[in-house]
Amino acid sequence: MTKKIETEKDIQEGQERDIEIEFLSDPGKASRKNPTATAAKKATADKALKAKLKKKNEEIKELQKTQEELKDEYLRLAAEKDNLRKRLEREKNDYFQFALNDLLKEFLTILDNFERALESEKNEDCDDSLRMGIELIYKQYLDLLKKQGVQPIISENDAFDPRIQQAFMTEDSDDVDEPTVGEEFQKGYMLHERLLRPALVKVLLPKKSKGQEKE
Repeated sequence: MTKKIETEKDIQEGQERDIEIEFLSDPGKASRKNPTATAAKKATADKALKAKLKKKNEEIKELQKTQEELKDEYLRLAAEKDNLRKRLEREKNDYFQFALNDLLKEFLTILDNFERALESEKNEDCDDSLRMGIELIYKQYLDLLKKQGVQPIISENDAFDPRIQQAFMTEDSDDVDEPTVGEEFQKGYMLHERLLRPALVKVLLPKKSKGQEKE
């Protein structure tokens, strides 16, 4: 009976030794059986993963910011290029339209002389064929100027406009309420939308009342 008990005790001690040996030979197995160690390792791994994700998100935001800056720079340069193209196109058009500005002014002097000659012939006996010839040349000359964009300024009996008219003399008048062109001494002309030569005119001014004169 005693021998049997001792044998069971020996078996139990032998099993305990086997467990201890297994524990020492495979520490990982022991750790797997430790819930606290496993949770700690998982928390550490999760923390490292979150740190990596945060870093990647920051890199993505930085790249997006750089992309927006490059896009804005591209749009700005494109706008500047388009504005430059439009300005050069406008300057080129202005050059072709107004390149003959000085020459056309000289032509206007000749045109003035034609008009004076025609006016003087009205008051003198003149051969009809000669007058018709002068009128024909005058008309052709005027048509040539019109083709170049030259148009006369209509001044007489209109309100005085210092932007396109030059006052050669002034005169007080009871017939006007504002400065008005009374007489035109020399025609003015526009070249397209630009003033080529101002009209030389007499300006009628509203007469001042006695009260206004005292002031």
